[in-house]
Amino acid sequence: MKALVLTGFQEKLEVLDMPDPTLKSQRDVIVRVEANGICRSDWHLWMGDWDWIGLKLELPHIMGHEFAGVVEAVGSEVSRYRVGDRVLVPHAHGDGTCEYCLNGQQNVCEHVSFAGTNYWGGYGRYVAVPDGDRNLIRLPESVDFDSAAGLGCRFMTAFHGVVDQVAVRPGEWVSVHGCGGVGLSAIHIAAASGAHVIAVDINEDALALARSLGAVATINAKSGDVPAQIRELTGGGVHVSVDALGIAATCQAAVNSLRKRGRMLQVGMTSNAEAGMIALPIDNIVLQELRIIGSANMPVGRYPDMMRMVENDVLRPGDLITRRVGLDEAGDVLSTMGEYRGTGVSVLNRW
Repeated sequence: MKALVLTGFQEKLEVLDMPDPTLKSQRDVIVRVEANGICRSDWHLWMGDWDWIGLKLELPHIMGHEFAGVVEAVGSEVSRYRVGDRVLVPHAHGDGTCEYCLNGQQNVCEHVSFAGTNYWGGYGRYVAVPDGDRNLIRLPESVDFDSAAGLGCRFMTAFHGVVDQVAVRPGEWVSVHGCGGVGLSAIHIAAASGAHVIAVDINEDALALARSLGAVATINAKSGDVPAQIRELTGGGVHVSVDALGIAATCQAAVNSLRKRGRMLQVGMTSNAEAGMIALPIDNIVLQELRIIGSANMPVGRYPDMMRMVENDVLRPGDLITRRVGLDEAGDVLSTMGEYRGTGVSVLNRW
């Protein structure tokens, strides 16, 4: 099969002929990928980030963790899926045995594994997904593959964070710092939940897209003191802030934008500049009773609620897509993500 292959960190990704995947277990499923989202997490992996959390890829490697497609083959022990079924792949897999999996929290499994990281992913046309009965989601006919791609990572991560972790309520003020894929998803979901959303970024095109997705106000972070501008807009600060990027500037601005007893959602993960450590105003956190809440991926059991909202057109993940590319173009899209030039979500859908 043709695939976009990581052969060296921070080196040009190569389109190569790679072996078609095979079933390693009779519980596995082969998926023919029809759409794969080009996600900033792949950029982090391409950069060689995250060794401080124990993550290091063996090369050569096929990345891609936001994919949807059609079942091509199933093992004899697979009972829920058949050849021809339309599916998407939640990229965080639980083992089904630890205390968190048994509580329905597979996203923080003691032995969590990731599509496109622990095994070759959606930058190849075919993917062998382990334990298909547990690690696939059936895709309704009304949801197209391009829209479904982000439901495996960015969109579902934002949904779990906004709806479950910080429980955004109608009428609350919410600021989202960083308008990449997960930030735009958070804006759209928070606005659909009835919140008043303020989008913050340095890219005017991204801010315009944020308005189309439901933001009632936008702030260009180059324009000055972001927390001060947010406090003026909201009369004292937001109820909820979201750091959707994971750099020091967005994390600190998110915390400092909160009103007393506010909730801060951290979904962005750091790069080499921070290596997992960001300074925060601890005294203010104490005195204002602020809450900082992490959110990683989404439990598989939350998919039905999110999918119903997508089917009913309350949530429209396809509205985030601004570019569809072929395999030869995808590498350049991914490698330039650190320059923050792109707007919206790019999807690979041609091999």
